[in-house]
Amino acid sequence: MENLNDTIAAISTAVGEAGIAIVRMSGEESVDIIDKIFVAKNKKKMKDAENRKFVYGHIFDGDKPVDEVLVVKMKGPHSYTAEDIVEVHCHGGIVAVTRILNLLLENGARLAERGEFTKRGFLNGRIDLTQAEGIIDMIKAKTEVSFDIGLNQLSGSLSTILNKMQDELISMQALIVANIDFPDDEIEDATYEELEKRYEGIVSKIDNLLENSKSSRLLRDGINTVILGKPNVGKSSLLNGLLRYDRAIVTDIAGTTRDIIEDYINLDGVLLKITDTAGIRETEDEVEKIGVSIAKDKLKDADLVIAIFDLSRKFDDDDKEILSLIKDKKHIIILNKDDLPQEISDEEIKENFKDDYLKLSVMENESIKEIEDLIKDMFFDGEIKISSAGVLSNIRHINALKEAKKDLQAVKMGIDQKVFLDLIAVDLENVINHISEITGTITTEDILDRVFSEFCIGK
Repeated sequence: MENLNDTIAAISTAVGEAGIAIVRMSGEESVDIIDKIFVAKNKKKMKDAENRKFVYGHIFDGDKPVDEVLVVKMKGPHSYTAEDIVEVHCHGGIVAVTRILNLLLENGARLAERGEFTKRGFLNGRIDLTQAEGIIDMIKAKTEVSFDIGLNQLSGSLSTILNKMQDELISMQALIVANIDFPDDEIEDATYEELEKRYEGIVSKIDNLLENSKSSRLLRDGINTVILGKPNVGKSSLLNGLLRYDRAIVTDIAGTTRDIIEDYINLDGVLLKITDTAGIRETEDEVEKIGVSIAKDKLKDADLVIAIFDLSRKFDDDDKEILSLIKDKKHIIILNKDDLPQEISDEEIKENFKDDYLKLSVMENESIKEIEDLIKDMFFDGEIKISSAGVLSNIRHINALKEAKKDLQAVKMGIDQKVFLDLIAVDLENVINHISEITGTITTEDILDRVFSEFCIGK
C-alpha cells in the first residue's frame, strides 16, 4: 500500500517519440528534490522561483548534463493534488524522460502507482470520487460525446445533485430526532406526513437519474452490438460497410468467419463496439462449432443485435433458431440481398418477421446510412445529446443508487405502517451511506483501489 506522505514521481505523458514530455512530482519534498538536479539559467533555486512560472535550465546527473528543460512548481493546496507539485518539461522520447525520472527517484522520490496523483487530489479534498472517475472517463474516451460526459462529471454536476439529496435525507433525520426529543401525538402525525412528502421528492430524483442512466451509460461506454446470421448472409459485408473499410474477409464460401471480429465505430459521437460472429448453423466442423458457440455467448451482453437474413435463400430451421435467439433482445432485422431474386416468400416474411425488418442490400451506401439512423432512433430518439444536469453513467454509481432506492422503499414502508421513528431513521442512514459511497464521503480501501487502478501511471 502506498505511503501518502511520500513524494511521488512519474512520467505523465505517453512514452514515445514526441516534441515534449512531462515528468511530474508531488509531495512536500518535490522542490528540494528538483533543486538537487536542476540548474536554472539564472542560477536561482526552484525554492526561490515564482509560483506557476516556468524556469529555463538544464537537468544534471552530477556534472553531466542530461537535458535542456523547463521546470515549473505549483504550490499546494492550489494544485492538482493539493500538494506541492513540480513538473519537468523535457524533450520527448524514451531516453530523456527515463533518465530524468530515474534521477528523481535516486534523489528521494518514489515511483507513483496508478492514479496516485488523482487519488491524492481526492484524499486531500480537492475533488470527490465522482469527479475523479470523470477524469478517467475523459482519458479513456473514444468519442467526443463520451469525453463530454466525463467533463460533465468532472465539473461536479452529479456531485451537486447527490449532495443536495444527501442534505434532504439528513433533514429528514433531523425531523425524526426532533420528534423523539419532544414527543407529542399531533406532532408525530405531522412528522409522518412530512416524511412522506419529502420521500416523494427524493425518490422522484432517484428515479429520474436511474431512468436516464441507461442511455447515459451507452453514450459513455458505447453500444455493445452483435451481428448475427447464418453463414454467407452478408454479416462481414455489413461490418465492412459500417467501418468504411475492409476489416473482415468477404467471400462466397460459407463459414469464412469462424472467430470473433471486434471493432469500434464512431456513430455521430456514439461508440458502437461491433462484433461480427461466426455463422449460425448446424455443422460437423469442430472449429466452426466453437465459433457458433462463442457467437451465442456474445448475445448475453449485447445491447443490440443486428440479425441478417438472406432473401435469396430459402427460409429454414437455422433462420428460425436465430429469430428465437433474438426475441428477448433489442434488435434490428435485416432482410439482405433484395437486389437478387427473392426465395423467401412474402407470406413467410409476414409470418416470421411481421413489420419488424429492413429490406435492403448491405452493399449499398444508402443502406448503411439507413441502418445507422435506425440505431440512433432506437436508443436516442434520433438525437444524441448530453444533459447539462448530472449524468449517471458509471455502473458503480448506478448500483449504489439502486441500493439507496431499496432502503428508501423501506423508509416508505415504515412511514405507511407508522413504525417507531427511530427504525425509520436507521433505514434513512442506510440510504445516506449508499449515496456517500458514490461521492466518496464514505468509502473503503477496496472501492478506492478499484477506482484508481483504472488510471494510468502519471495521472
